[in-house]
Amino acid sequence: MTHSTGRTVTANLGLTLDGRYNGPGGPADMGAIVRYATTEVARDHLTRIWEGATTALLGRLNAEGFLGFWPTVAEDPNADPRDRRYAQWLVDTEKVVLSTTVAEAPWERTRVVNAPAADVVAELKSTGEGDILVNSSPSIIKALLSADLLDRLYLLICPEIAGGGQRLFDDGLPGSTWKLTRQETGELGETAMVYDRVR
Repeated sequence: MTHSTGRTVTANLGLTLDGRYNGPGGPADMGAIVRYATTEVARDHLTRIWEGATTALLGRLNAEGFLGFWPTVAEDPNADPRDRRYAQWLVDTEKVVLSTTVAEAPWERTRVVNAPAADVVAELKSTGEGDILVNSSPSIIKALLSADLLDRLYLLICPEIAGGGQRLFDDGLPGSTWKLTRQETGELGETAMVYDRVR
């Protein structure tokens, strides 16, 4: 049995009222979510998400998108200070990218792993300290929900119905109970919520 250091496994994602993380146009269709991501409530929520994390666990598509965008924000003196701090954390922190197609990490402090998410999390929990953040990577979040390995969910619920697109909570997940530990509603009606797994 693998020794565990007691690291908390957390995940963050923006969802529409109908539970979707993108719209009917596919992964690039983020219109129902993206406008809520820059509100005061959303930015404060983002800060809470990464502050305790020392490892970012990402899927390949998210890694490519994030690491193509956020390093420029870290260098931008005109960016919101909360965005800059998150961007700098993402640049500096340990990153683990799950991929079956990329062999070498094109970014610093990053390793690419071709293994099931549950196995990678078990390995990460056996060493180090600090939270392991599944950073807006729905495929990994789904896999860890299936394996009941998530301890905390940071959700930004956006007050729109997408009417199509991919859902986070698919049928067939094992039943689980969660406790709402924080809730904050912003000016556009977006709600930032933190749920902790009750075990």
